[in-house]
Amino acid sequence: MRHKQDHGPVSSEAVTTFDPSATIGYLGPQGTFTEQALCGEPDLAAADLRPYGSIVEVLRAAERGDVDYGFAAIENMIEGSVNATLDTLAFESDQLLIQREVVININLNLLTLPGVSAEEITRVRSHPVAYAQCRRFLADSLGHATIEATNSTADAARELASSGRRDTAAIAPARSAEVYGLDVLVADIEDHPDNQTRFVLVGRDRITAPSGHDKTSILIHQRSDAPGSLVGILQEFAARSINLTRLESRPSRQGLGHYCFLIDCEGHLSDEVVADALRNIHMKQGLVKFLGSYPSAYGTNEVQTANRDGVRDASDWLDELRSRIG
Repeated sequence: MRHKQDHGPVSSEAVTTFDPSATIGYLGPQGTFTEQALCGEPDLAAADLRPYGSIVEVLRAAERGDVDYGFAAIENMIEGSVNATLDTLAFESDQLLIQREVVININLNLLTLPGVSAEEITRVRSHPVAYAQCRRFLADSLGHATIEATNSTADAARELASSGRRDTAAIAPARSAEVYGLDVLVADIEDHPDNQTRFVLVGRDRITAPSGHDKTSILIHQRSDAPGSLVGILQEFAARSINLTRLESRPSRQGLGHYCFLIDCEGHLSDEVVADALRNIHMKQGLVKFLGSYPSAYGTNEVQTANRDGVRDASDWLDELRSRIG
């Protein structure tokens, strides 16, 4: 299991196409990191973007067909999984499948009204997760300021713009400054400059065609809580040299002590080596939920290509032997 941060993000633009007339729901208001991630993908940014008040609302709108796709954060490098996204896809949706992943750097900025200086600031407002990621900067540069919570970083910027208060600053994405006409007084104030968030585009039923460099996500419920059951699942991937990019246990909602496993692996459902692993897991476990095969935003396709070549060579060898039967 290789750590995904070994490679930088790779744009999915070159390997996927998108209908510009489609509608995409996202976590609003304008100026959120979610909107920033969408705007960083030219084909997605050209679509009809519709803000919603929560991630759950975004995904339910996509499930109902109110929008063609939903776009939501699923994982942050520091905070971990976004439970609202994971649990909705895993337990509440019967149709949504991941179509694409997008990874962006999370850079936080101190925003003010135009012309405001640092000496004027006595109050800083933002979402609690955002200002918690800027503790060092706040302590060193604005230790005298009062910290106040808002519903989102974009809300902090929007409310600052409408308030006209020169004594107040907001911690928010650069996109918020563009949307609400604010100045970036200090850029990149986060404590962890390498922080990244992974977003997923989800749609109903359709499985994305293979790009040659893909990822597959599944949810596995153990058939029985028996010693070695997780090892048995993992061996199906190890035996086929399939790398796991993510393994996480989640409460199964069937009682205390009952867990299921969310797994991301390299490769596409159309790859025989991946299909064979899923076939065996389904046969042995019975309860496997497929969450999508889609272009991967990380790494290279060297291992996936080697696996495909290995399967092809092994199939040719076996076919030659079988041709001699009888």
